[in-house]
Amino acid sequence: MLIFPAIDLYEGKAVRLYKGRYEDMTVYSEDPPAVARDFKAQGAGYIHIVDLEGAKNGGTPNFGTVCAIKEASGLFCEIGGGIRDMAAAEKYLSVGIDRVILGTAAVEDEAFLAAAVEKYGGRIAVGADIKDGFIAVKGWLKTSALTADAFFAKMQSLGVRTVICTDISKDGAMRGANHALYKELSGKYHVNITASGGVSSLEDVKKLSAIGMYAAIIGKAYYIGAVKLREAVALAQC
Repeated sequence: MLIFPAIDLYEGKAVRLYKGRYEDMTVYSEDPPAVARDFKAQGAGYIHIVDLEGAKNGGTPNFGTVCAIKEASGLFCEIGGGIRDMAAAEKYLSVGIDRVILGTAAVEDEAFLAAAVEKYGGRIAVGADIKDGFIAVKGWLKTSALTADAFFAKMQSLGVRTVICTDISKDGAMRGANHALYKELSGKYHVNITASGGVSSLEDVKKLSAIGMYAAIIGKAYYIGAVKLREAVALAQC
């Protein structure tokens, strides 16, 4: 299993939200590229980046910071948040960002999603942000009518290879990941599933790896020192 330490961006800073609430934000670093360099020093090979302003309003307001993170680390970088048309996707991919994640657009613009997957293949991933069993959009501020099962089935049919699945109720809560959800989804669908939200201990990493997750995202647990990134990376490779 791969480990993706996370950098969530807001106004050029590395922050974390609690359960997706913008009014409950903590700033952890004003130098995201330095955070990325530490990820590399701790043995990580991958970084998960979210532009929280983009997720909320669309667009790529933290584009410069994303590029700086890639340049500073040299690691595999994926970015989500605000990528709602081909121009935004191409803007990131053309400068060497390895993968872009479509969230709201994957729900609301199937034609764009299909075209992006056809053009870029595995460099396109989709975010499945689950709130009370349904897919959330617009930076988690709204809930769509799509159930998690319906969404995963559609993504599989469209040829999406990687889905980043977040249980919003677990995100930033430091209460463990939703192992039952990930086990259920991985048993039903033939896509690479990245577990996100609540990965707060090495035991979480061990369990998710045993389930057969493609990857796990570690966010708040890194920033508060609850998980040593080097240990998580080593455990996931076992």
